Amino acid sequence: MTEKYLSLNGKKFYYDEIASYSFRNSIPLNGYESKTLEFCRNWLNGVQEFPIQTSGSTGVPKTITLTRNQLEASARRTIKLLNLKQGDCTLVCLNTEYIAGMMMLVRGFVADLQMIIVEPIGNPLSLVSPDEKIVFASFVPMQIPTILQEAPERLEQLNRMKGILVGGAPVTPTQQRELQRIQAPIYHTYGMTETASHIALRKLNGFDAADYYDVLDSIQVGLDRRGCLTIKGDITNNELLITNDIVELLTPTRFRWIGRADNTINTGGVKVQTEKVELAIAEAFADNDNSPRFFIAPQPDEVLGDKIVLILEGAQLAQEEEQKMLDRLRQLLKKYEMPKEVYYSPSFTETSTGKVSRQRTLQKLGLYTD
Repeated sequence: MTEKYLSLNGKKFYYDEIASYSFRNSIPLNGYESKTLEFCRNWLNGVQEFPIQTSGSTGVPKTITLTRNQLEASARRTIKLLNLKQGDCTLVCLNTEYIAGMMMLVRGFVADLQMIIVEPIGNPLSLVSPDEKIVFASFVPMQIPTILQEAPERLEQLNRMKGILVGGAPVTPTQQRELQRIQAPIYHTYGMTETASHIALRKLNGFDAADYYDVLDSIQVGLDRRGCLTIKGDITNNELLITNDIVELLTPTRFRWIGRADNTINTGGVKVQTEKVELAIAEAFADNDNSPRFFIAPQPDEVLGDKIVLILEGAQLAQEEEQKMLDRLRQLLKKYEMPKEVYYSPSFTETSTGKVSRQRTLQKLGLYTD
C-alpha cells in the first residue's frame, strides 16, 4: 500500500512521520510550516477539539474552540458539492492558522485528497508546477486576478478545476469581471470561524452567476428582529448562532447579503449601509489600472450627527482624477450617501490575515474611531 503524504512548500511529509513528528530535527522548518504540521499532527492523532483565532477584521480577535465533529461536518458538505474524490489534488494557499486555510486541510484529510500546501502569497500558483492537475482550491479575491495578471498561461490550470472557492472579503466589480475568464465553477463563500467556514455559496461566474447565496444541506437559517441572519446546524453544535449580517431572506434556503448591522451609518437621520457605498466606489474606480484600496467611515458632524468620509490608500490623487471619481459617485449614489470628505493614508494597517483594520487605520490618521 502506498504511503500517504502531503507536499508543504515543496517538501514531502509522510503522514506517519507527521503523526510522530519524527522529522522535526532532520528538516529545517519556518514558522508557517511548523504551525501547519502541528495542526496536521493533531488531526492525524485524533484530537477532538481545536482552538482557532478569529481574524479580527470586524472586531477584537478572539480564540474559539471547534470540535472535530463540527470541522468534519463542514468538510463533508464541500466535498459532496464539488464531487471531490479520493486522490484528487487540492491546493492549500490560505493561512492554515485561520479557519479558511485550516478547513482546506480538513477537507484534504476527510476526502483523502493529495494536498499541495504553499505559503499564502498573491500568486500562489507561482509556487506550483504548471503540470500539477489541481482540481480544487480556495483563494481570497485578490489572488485570482493576480494570477491572471502575472501568469496568464495558468488560466488553463484554473479551467481544469472541479471547483474554486473565493472568500474572506467582498468581490469587487473589477474582480468579478476578471473571474468570468475562468471556465471552472467559482463560488463566493459565506461563513465565519464560528460556523467552521462557509455555510452558503453563491455562483460568481458563468450563465448561472447570482447575487444571492444558497445555504448548504441541513443548515437552518432565519432572521432575528434586526433582520440579521441566524444559523443552526451540526456546524454550530445545533445551537442558534445570531450573526451581525443583515440579509434579505428570499426562501428558507436562499438569502441576499446586504451588509453588517454594525456597518450602518446614521447620517442626518438616514441609515446608510457601508457596503452599498463601497460597492459604488469600487465601480467608480473600475476603469483605473491601479485602483487604490479604500473604505468609508463615519465622522462626527455638528449638523448631520455623523458624516460619511472616504479613506483612500496611497498618494493623493490629482485634483482632476479625484473630481472625476466623485462625479461618477454622484451618478451611482443618493445625495445623503455621498462621502463628504476624502482622506489619504500612505498605507492601511492590516490584521494578521491581511484584511484592512479600519479602526487602527483611522487611529493612525487621528480620526474618530468609536
